[in-house]
Amino acid sequence: MKRTFLVALALLAFAVPSFADNYPSRPIKIIVPFGPGGFTDVVARILQKELQPVLGQPIVIENRAGAGSTIGTDAVAKSPADGYTLAIVSTTHVISPHLYKKMPYDALADFTPVMRLVEGPYVMVVNPSLGVKNVREFIALAKKEPGQIFFASSGNGSSQHLVGALFMQMADVKLTHVPYKGSNAAMQDLLGGRVKASFVGMPNALPNLASGKLLALGVTTKKRSPDLPDVPTIEEAGVKGYEATIWLGMLAPKGTPPDVVEKLNASVRKVLEEPDAQKLMHKAGVEVAPSSPAQFASLMKTEYDRWGEVVRKTGAVVN
Repeated sequence: MKRTFLVALALLAFAVPSFADNYPSRPIKIIVPFGPGGFTDVVARILQKELQPVLGQPIVIENRAGAGSTIGTDAVAKSPADGYTLAIVSTTHVISPHLYKKMPYDALADFTPVMRLVEGPYVMVVNPSLGVKNVREFIALAKKEPGQIFFASSGNGSSQHLVGALFMQMADVKLTHVPYKGSNAAMQDLLGGRVKASFVGMPNALPNLASGKLLALGVTTKKRSPDLPDVPTIEEAGVKGYEATIWLGMLAPKGTPPDVVEKLNASVRKVLEEPDAQKLMHKAGVEVAPSSPAQFASLMKTEYDRWGEVVRKTGAVVN
């Protein structure tokens, strides 16, 4: 009888389909915790178009901006863990917990990592009127005139701010941070010479470098950018060990079934491996960088600890 029971259990296991067998059976919503037209939104909409035919269901993008991306991300954290509400988050996801005194969720524990999607560099740029041509000259001027070089960012505690703060720490210089309400406003004052330096995304950097309105001193990643092969990394330019990468990733609510996560991962990976999708991502200023769920979880933990240390040293806080 025991043997018969075990055989019956084995047959039942084969007979019962996994949750992912019927997933997805309705539209999937991807929440972008930033406004329309921004860097994260552009990548999300590229993915939306390419992913719909792979999954066979509509993909709906919903922008919920505000509070350093925490409003939209919180909506995902509190959604059913069924794979139908997802988030596309940026490096900001692991920075915000160190900036805000109160967070509505745990950035690591309340989500199921699906995968890293893309990554890319920031470009350290200056207005030509500053009169420096490379990182070493920039550092020399900053040491000679501490606090007299103003660098712009898209806001206090933003990725741009902290990438600059990391540079100050590692180069042992003092710059004056000027936060703006968004990267567009920061760029306008940078182009106008009211501030002299910034760390900007590739899409914002390239046209202004080509026109000569800005000068690139270095890229923040470990490797040079194929878009700017003659521009050294900041580490190559003299700041040993410096590295800062923009990344975007997909998250699901905590408790999402593993087979659903794996199906999402495989489907998105298939999209990212297509040459057309890679070209579109490259045009958006990033390179595809798919990972496994476990790899993305490890990356988030490493980045959480790393940027937490940067925030503590800068003393940046957002009320």
